[in-house]
Amino acid sequence: MARAASILTAPILTARTPRVKYTLTPWWAKVVVVWAVSRVITTGLLLFFASRQERSPFSGAHPSYLAFAQYWDSTWYHIVAVSGYPATLPLTADGHVAENAWAFMPAYPMLVRFFMLVTTLPWEPVSVAVSLAFSVLSALMIYRLFLLRLPSETALFAVVLWCVAPLSPILQVSYAESMHAFFLALALYLLLERRYAVLFPVVAILSVTRPSGLAFALALVVHLGHRWFTRARDPFPTAERMLGAGLTAFSLVMGLVWPLTAWAVTGSASAYTDTELAWRSPYIGYLDLQPFTPWLQGARFWGDQWHFGGVVLALLALLVVAFAASLFTPAVRRLGPDLRFWSASYAVYLLAVFFPQSSTFRLLVPLFPLLGAVAQPRSLVYRISIVAACIVGQCLWLAVCWWVDGYDWTPP
Repeated sequence: MARAASILTAPILTARTPRVKYTLTPWWAKVVVVWAVSRVITTGLLLFFASRQERSPFSGAHPSYLAFAQYWDSTWYHIVAVSGYPATLPLTADGHVAENAWAFMPAYPMLVRFFMLVTTLPWEPVSVAVSLAFSVLSALMIYRLFLLRLPSETALFAVVLWCVAPLSPILQVSYAESMHAFFLALALYLLLERRYAVLFPVVAILSVTRPSGLAFALALVVHLGHRWFTRARDPFPTAERMLGAGLTAFSLVMGLVWPLTAWAVTGSASAYTDTELAWRSPYIGYLDLQPFTPWLQGARFWGDQWHFGGVVLALLALLVVAFAASLFTPAVRRLGPDLRFWSASYAVYLLAVFFPQSSTFRLLVPLFPLLGAVAQPRSLVYRISIVAACIVGQCLWLAVCWWVDGYDWTPP
């Protein structure tokens, strides 16, 4: 009788052990716990730097969390939300287009504006709440994306890395990055699932949240080419070919829709590019945009600043080669072709149009699929070390890029 009782109670006792409880916990609850713990850490770091912040162009000394979350480009998003975009481009004293709101796409500030009207609350709390909401949604979506290619435990650790990454403070300030990350993860998930029809509205929102439509169009071209060449072992029906081609064309149009909108409103065909070029003028002056030249211009500029130009050019070449080579490593190959296609396409897009300076680190956020490769080693020492390194990276990024120290030339 005693033995029978022990057999009956054994499963009950076993089910109460931490390991079994963890196994029975829903996937979304695990992700939310990871997100919540990471936000506690990052919020503490933001408050630490805010408490030591002196008076700046953005706030008085020792700002509150909400005030500290409004630094840098948050001001421009606020302007868009309450005032929209200028019909006439502002000019500098020497006649060049000055920095203005056209550099900032409308999806995030307009969504915040909507919730401001619904709640009657001001910009500061609503914008931070929207960013926080999308940060948890992005963590959930990134887990589902990685789960298509990685074991659940590895996918969860990749989410840990996303939540504690050096740039993760940007997910809870008044910036569009967390919203863009969610829609990008959703778009990549649908691409891997080959649900082309559902991708159309997602690509539309993605493309007017952060510049990415052209990069996604390039990824689609490579994706469709890969499907064509592998159709003997992986069928590629005519209907999917037509839908995929239509989606690629749509993504290309959406990549151009914002420059075209700026042209239509201001009457200047180069309104958007001139506005973007205004931000790099303090470094290299006003130059026309020529694809694939900004990084060379940046290498020359930083080389002159540091008095070893040839070394900077060599480092740039090494960086490009190293990144390309990394896409063929076993860990990255395990992510499957489509996540590699996106990573390569977005990197090409950055090389084509962006000027390297301190905000370039933020522009690397859409390369988060590569965290799936970083998450694969299972050594506990490795994982603890890389999480610790990420948190140290947050401190460095906040100190160098977000925190304002006098005349600051390192915008995030």
